[in-house]
Amino acid sequence: MLNKQQNILIIGAGLCGSLLALRLAQRGYNVTVYEMRPDLRKTDISAGRSINLAFSDRGNKGIKLVGLEDKVRPLCIPMNGRMLHDRDGKTVLSNYSGRAHEYINSISRGGLNALLLDEAEKHNNVTIHFNKKCKSVNFEKTTAYFIDTLDSTEFIEDADCIIATDGAGSALRQSYFLERKFLFSFSQEWLTHGYKELSILPEKNGGYKTYKNALHIWPRGDFMVIALPNLDGSFTVTLFLSYDEGEYNFNNLTTPEIVIEFFQKEFPDALELMPNLVEDFFENPTAPLGTVKCSPWHYKGNTLLMGDSAHAIVPFYGQGMNASFEDVVEFDAVLDTHEGDWETIFTEYEKRRKKDTDAIADLAIDNFHEMKDHVGQAIFQEKRKIEMALEKEFPEDYASKYSLVTFNEHIGYREAMLRGRAQDKAILNMLSDGVISADDNIKDILVKVKTETKAILEDDKIAGLH
Repeated sequence: MLNKQQNILIIGAGLCGSLLALRLAQRGYNVTVYEMRPDLRKTDISAGRSINLAFSDRGNKGIKLVGLEDKVRPLCIPMNGRMLHDRDGKTVLSNYSGRAHEYINSISRGGLNALLLDEAEKHNNVTIHFNKKCKSVNFEKTTAYFIDTLDSTEFIEDADCIIATDGAGSALRQSYFLERKFLFSFSQEWLTHGYKELSILPEKNGGYKTYKNALHIWPRGDFMVIALPNLDGSFTVTLFLSYDEGEYNFNNLTTPEIVIEFFQKEFPDALELMPNLVEDFFENPTAPLGTVKCSPWHYKGNTLLMGDSAHAIVPFYGQGMNASFEDVVEFDAVLDTHEGDWETIFTEYEKRRKKDTDAIADLAIDNFHEMKDHVGQAIFQEKRKIEMALEKEFPEDYASKYSLVTFNEHIGYREAMLRGRAQDKAILNMLSDGVISADDNIKDILVKVKTETKAILEDDKIAGLH
């Protein structure tokens, strides 16, 4: 008989930690959550962090699992595609899918996090403590050492198992790394670019200053600006730019004059919507963009890394939160089979999940180059045109790489990556060789793309690429 009174300690009450706490509470466990920051429902802690996120089908699986779809829907703004802005301010809407029912959502990080915390706290087997920073974890004894950030008192908590959802700077991962008690692999790679949050404020009447239902992109080759809508009529704008390369970079944008000159030259239509640009630019921090991969994620049946603490990724596929929510779904499925045996649960979960989180990390870096550069190129636009037509005409037979990753939540990220990359290669090769063009019969294109994709996948297999 399983002892459901087992005590689970979760480090971090962000999106992944609060969803996990809610799910484990629903399963009857005693859950204690410690969060380093203040309670976001009482104080604004968003400064400089992305305040809205792309929420799509994989993430929604986690919301379905805990029965919150009806409460999350009102927090969402549908985005049907990318609105591309050129230097002259001309725009073109590039849909995410040829299937009308497929779109992603802009959602408020704080709003979603607050909802999950509220729902978790409705369970009397959940306790959440704020302003408690984890300094280290003794993974052999299953204890965690905390400091209270308000009065500096220190204390140790023990549990039957500890799950760390404490993000890219995870204290548990650091303890794995520093203790050297077992072979722990860890890599952290930074892009040469950083990012800065800016904003487009709402109209006086609360309306949107530009088209609401899209993810706006200003692709400029080596850098870009993107904007996502918020419920209050504003847009969260993010500038992605090199720290030290190019004519303009974060290291030389040091005065209001240079910042305005840069935007005037590269993003004139965005600048018109942003009278608050200079203020935002100098008030908000510039943050780095990194990918974290590590293994193993667990130590025996004592401790486990989940979400960004196990696999932080760059934000260019809009899958960071979605991947973490999918972690909870996968973990829950493993619990169904092995409940009561933490070591088997942790081992099995990592075996099922690691290949997919490695894949989405690589895909996110691919998409960084695609968004800042390729989306502006003619051959890429022709490829998208063909893919939209294929998805529209043959909704059951064709899905682009983007659709495989974003809307086909029943297949793993790794399979989506392998199939999607092969398709991309097939279409781009045939376009540049003149074998197909956007004006050809769409059925003929489908047959050619399928044949060529299959050949590429087989070649890759023989070459040992998957």
